[in-house]
Amino acid sequence: MTIFDKAKAKAEELLGRAEELYGQSHGDAAATVAGEAHVQKAEAEEETLAHGEHLPGEDGTAAAR
Repeated sequence: MTIFDKAKAKAEELLGRAEELYGQSHGDAAATVAGEAHVQKAEAEEETLAHGEHLPGEDGTAAAR
């Protein structure tokens, strides 16, 4: 778990929150949902990093997405 991984996850979370708020304020349901998805993904990454686990694809294998 590097500081860069933490910073990347936090930046993704903040981007998601901004997108979610934009969607809510402009009545854009797609932006709201996309923002929520970014937030959930970032929170999952932070949780994974906090437990010292590797993210999918970190070991050189392709990540299944």
